[in-house]
Parts: sequence; C-alpha cells; structure tokens
Amino acid sequence: MALQDLTPQLRTRLRRVEKIVSLFVILATLLLVAGFLYYLWHTAQRKGWFIPTCPYHTYVQSGEGLKVGDDVMLMGFSVGEITRIEAMPPGSWYKVMVGFNVRRPYYGYVWSDSKVKIVAAGFLGARRLELLTGYDGSPTAREQNGRVIEVLVDGRWVSLTKTPQGPFVPPEEDPSVTERAQRLLDVVEAALPGILVTTNRLNLVLDSAGGLLTNLNQTVADLQPVVRNITVITTHLRDPHGALGEWLFPTNINAEAAALLANLNTQLTATLLNMAELTSNLNSQVQSNDQILAEISRLVVNTDNLVQGLKKHWLLRGIFRRDVTATNAPPAASRPPP
Repeated sequence: MALQDLTPQLRTRLRRVEKIVSLFVILATLLLVAGFLYYLWHTAQRKGWFIPTCPYHTYVQSGEGLKVGDDVMLMGFSVGEITRIEAMPPGSWYKVMVGFNVRRPYYGYVWSDSKVKIVAAGFLGARRLELLTGYDGSPTAREQNGRVIEVLVDGRWVSLTKTPQGPFVPPEEDPSVTERAQRLLDVVEAALPGILVTTNRLNLVLDSAGGLLTNLNQTVADLQPVVRNITVITTHLRDPHGALGEWLFPTNINAEAAALLANLNTQLTATLLNMAELTSNLNSQVQSNDQILAEISRLVVNTDNLVQGLKKHWLLRGIFRRDVTATNAPPAASRPPP
C-alpha cells in the first residue's frame, strides 16, 4: 500500500512513530558512544595513558611466562607494563630483550643500582617483572615540564629521543617453572633406581612381617589352652584350701598337730600345777621350820670343829699332811721404803 493511499490521520500518526523511533535510535547511539568513551577513559586511567612514562629494558634467558601488557611491580604496586619482548641475535649471552615503561612518579625510585627480578606469578608458568628500588646510585630519569627528557645511560645523560628503549636495568632471573620441573624430573629419575630397590626391600620386609604375624597368630592360638590352665592353677593357689595348701599341709597332719598341741597343753598345765603345789609345800615347810637354817649352820660349824680336832690328834695327824706349796697364809707385809 502506498503512502498516498493512507488517510491524512494515518499519515500523521506514521510520521510521529518515525520520529519516536529516530529519537530512540539516536539516544541508543549516544549511550553507546558515551559507554565506549567511558571505557576508554577508564582504561586510560588504569593503564596510565595520560601519565608520563619512562622506558626501560632488561634481558632474560627465556621469555616463558612473560607477555606484552603484563604489569610491572614496584614495592607491591603496579607501576607500568611490558611493552615489547624480542629475541636477541644468535650467540648473545642474554637470549631475550624485555622492554617496559614505568609511570610517573614511580620511575623516580629506579636508580642506577636498581635491579629487576623475574619471579613466578602463579602455578601455571606465568612470570612477572618486579623492580627493586636503588639506594646508593643516582636517578635514571630527568624531567622538564612534567615530561622525561633525559635518561642516564652508562653514567651519562642522554636525550630520550636518542635512546627510545631507555636505560638498562640488570636482571635477577629465577628459573622458570619448566626448568624447575625439568630439574625435579632429573632428580627423580636419578633417584628412581634407589627408590625401586628400597620398595623391593620394603616388599620383602612386609612379606616377612606377614609370615611372622601368621606364625604369631598360630602360636597365640596354641598357647590359649596353656593360659587357661595357668588361670585355673593360679585360682587354686589363691585359695587357702586349694591344691597347694592341701599338698603342703595335708588334712591328717593338721588333725595330728592339733591333737599334739592339745596334749602338750594338758601336760604343761599339769606340770605347772604340780610345780605350783611343790613350791607351795616348800614355802609352808620353810615358814613352819624357821629354825632349820640356824640348825644347819650350827651343824656345819660343829662338823668343822670336829675335823680340826681330828687334824690335831697324833694318831690321825699323818693323814692330814699340809701342802707346803699351797698355803692360805696372807702374804708378808712389805717393808716401807727407807
């Protein structure tokens, strides 16, 4: 249907719809452009595109784990990025040249005695550049009107336009993950024969231990009846009326010993009673004849007088000859000293 075939009212409404759609398209385009500009601005702020930078370069043995655009770290801050990675000519000591920029004001920390470390940045082989600040050297960049115009190269100030790659920073390169893994594999490969020998010996020891445990289990099973018998014997031994007590002290010995002790007790009692009666009688006799001791003493004196008189009788004098060697006479008194 042609536009002329429409009524004036429909043509008016169609023009209004076209204007609304046109405005919507223009607004969407403006929003898209604004978002893109914001993204560029934010990226420029993050990358430091509007901040003056100073170029530097270093050399490494391998560019593994490094790529253009990676951050350059200084004191824990991202201060720049890698700008180029190029291989050096064959026969060079260093195999790869790495160029990087450092933003203002961080290039003021890079002095002539600064170094750059190439360190691991993860477990997947990634590496990064980490600048070390200088202490005893000299600054490597000179500014004018907020821009770097000269850099220090081999102790001389040179215009930045003549040395676009910037000053050289000595590297301290750690081995890459691949090199470390290769070294580890070499060590493992060298130690593998010894490990295999050790595992074989360990298997032999485990087999011997298994056989020993089997024999030990059989021995324990054989000793179980012995242990039960020992348990029964010890139970009887703890009983005072058990087998050991009856073996040491039979029942008839106990009865005979009891009878003997009873008999001895009876006899001892009777003896003690008789002795007590005898001493009682003797005590009574002594108390009733209190003159018996005096008579006995008198009898002894008279007997002695009789014997002395018989010694003096002429008929019996020869019987009682005196021993001249033995005398009861007292020793002669010694004379006092003059």
